[in-house]
Amino acid sequence: MDCGSGGGGLGASGSGGDHDSSDLSRRKKPYHRHTAHQIQRLESMFKECPHPDEKQRLQLSRELGLAPRQIKFWFQNRRTQMKAQHERADNSALRAENDKIRCENIAIREALKNVICPSCGGPPANEDSYFDDQKMRMENAQLKEELDRVSSIAAKYIGRPISQLPPVQPVHISSLDFRMASFDGYGVGAGPSLDLDLLPGSSSSMPNLPFQPVVISDIDKSLMSDIAANAMEELLRLLQTNEPLWIKSTNDGKDALNLESYERIFPKPNNTHFKSPNIRVEASRDSGVVIMNGLALVDMFMDSNKWLELFPTIVSIAKTIEVISPGMLGTHSGSLQLMYEELQVLSPLVPTREFYTLRYCQQIEQGLWAIVNVSYDLPQFASQCRSHRLPSGCLIQDMPNGYSKVTWLEHVEIEDKTPIHRLYRDLVHSGSAFGAERWLTTLQRMCERFACLMVSSTSTRDLGGVIPSPDGKRSMMKLAQRMVNNFCTSVGTSNSHRSTTLSGSNEIGVRVTVHKSSDPGQPNGIVLSAATTFWLPVSPQNVFNFFKDERTRPQWDVLSNGNAVQEVAHIANGSHPGNCISVLRAFNTSHNNMLILQESCIDSSGSLVVYCPVDLPAINVAMSGEDPSYIPLLPSGFTITPDGHLEQGDGASTSSSTGHGRSSGGSLITVAFQILVSSLPSAKLNLDSVTIVNNLIGTTVQQIKAALNCPSS
Repeated sequence: MDCGSGGGGLGASGSGGDHDSSDLSRRKKPYHRHTAHQIQRLESMFKECPHPDEKQRLQLSRELGLAPRQIKFWFQNRRTQMKAQHERADNSALRAENDKIRCENIAIREALKNVICPSCGGPPANEDSYFDDQKMRMENAQLKEELDRVSSIAAKYIGRPISQLPPVQPVHISSLDFRMASFDGYGVGAGPSLDLDLLPGSSSSMPNLPFQPVVISDIDKSLMSDIAANAMEELLRLLQTNEPLWIKSTNDGKDALNLESYERIFPKPNNTHFKSPNIRVEASRDSGVVIMNGLALVDMFMDSNKWLELFPTIVSIAKTIEVISPGMLGTHSGSLQLMYEELQVLSPLVPTREFYTLRYCQQIEQGLWAIVNVSYDLPQFASQCRSHRLPSGCLIQDMPNGYSKVTWLEHVEIEDKTPIHRLYRDLVHSGSAFGAERWLTTLQRMCERFACLMVSSTSTRDLGGVIPSPDGKRSMMKLAQRMVNNFCTSVGTSNSHRSTTLSGSNEIGVRVTVHKSSDPGQPNGIVLSAATTFWLPVSPQNVFNFFKDERTRPQWDVLSNGNAVQEVAHIANGSHPGNCISVLRAFNTSHNNMLILQESCIDSSGSLVVYCPVDLPAINVAMSGEDPSYIPLLPSGFTITPDGHLEQGDGASTSSSTGHGRSSGGSLITVAFQILVSSLPSAKLNLDSVTIVNNLIGTTVQQIKAALNCPSS
């Protein structure tokens, strides 16, 4: 079955590229329309007898000059058409009745709010009052506990109770220049300091995250099932239909949604979900082949933890709130889940997008699945979400060679509370930042990585003979993946991560955050993270080559002091030579037992170069095939993204070209560093450390611009 073929009515033909010759032959076949007299006679016969027998069909055939086969097909099609009309009428009547009942329900609830008790003149007691009292008592106890904790901290560090403290003033960090500081150490010095326990967001308890459990009634579950079924119907039509719903963009040749046709075919009660003039609609569609079978993909998509591992550069948080229906065992067909999801662009300049989503899986036929995502509004979180996902998702079709053909659709309404930063305006407004191409290319790259992880044989050409076994290779790949995941978390702007923003984007555009690290696999203590994004008139491919090449590393790595590095181990994890893991060793350094673990990855939507210092004993543990989960990592690195312009930036012959044949313009580069400023979780943060990390990023940016012959301003 060709996923790209149209699913229209009679005479509709597919547009699959594999059937061009058959399509041409179909176009050459002449079609004869029935005359008005023939149609009138057939309609009158249909009213008398919708199911004519063979004798009646032969009589009509002779009377109208049509073949008996034509008469038979006409009556079949007419019966199908009548059935569809009746179903649509029934659906409309049921929807109207449902809307009427819903309005009556709302009116009754509003009336109950204003009921007055005739005895006392106050609000009447209800059956939930006991639970309301219990909830208030629990909240009161939590607030008292929090107050006692803060009071004890104040008494310990300040010497007087919190009631005697003056009003808290916001912390202002002065403007930081590019003067190079000493990088011999990052310990606490003699400068001013902050107590992290008194900063907002630094509580040791779990924050009030938006994906906490909610109570879902049977009525809600029934409504969710209806919404998911309607969304699946819309998704399949959008994925399988070309014109008039989709037209080719004249700029880049991508599929663009024809909004007029969409609104005519899928009329909505309201044009938009939000009542605001700052509403944008983003719609994109893309398809490609993935190195993984369909059932394995479905299994990963329907598991929120695996989904997060599959898309660490796009998905910052994914949690299953409730499983509405588990579906069929083994195929996930019929599975329906309510999920919370937060999506990101790896830059401090782009806010995340939050969705409460119904994810529904349906097996269409043997070897063909569809998964739809559609927003579901939870009343308690309605004010938090400024993003609304219209029916989106993918069609997954098994291929004979064990691969899958995936057709992806993204369709969202966005309310921009604040204008998009000028650097990312073109990329975001074009739909590329969160669009289908980015999802699909990331999926293709990650599936190649999983395929390399599963390969049991080792190649001495790839590994340089350093990694002795397949288990060692897999352990190194898992360690590198955890490093990349940690880096993506540090760069993102998620509000749910337990960190405190010390300074927003100041005049040099650096965002600095701090958090206490106590998780296994990370160094214990106070971690300072800093990130900035800047633009260069150089193609993304050339920038990626510059960062990946160990020969040019001394030109940008401030902490290497100009020392050369050598690659001592190499693991390929994709078909592109840029997708690999490297172990690097620096020459002429006093830290002979320290190596650099680095992973680089690239696709048409962008690229990453992430690295982390790891001591030699820890690398040996991973290379021997042991569990690398507890090796502490604090990665830094770069993300490179096309800027959204279509013109060529530097005129280089090695321009980054996407699968649609467009040439990229300049590059948006995000630099991010993480530094352990103290190994004591109870230590105070020295503000000199903020100055140091700002200077570190500023100097790195200046050296990158100088090495690539770009102006410093």
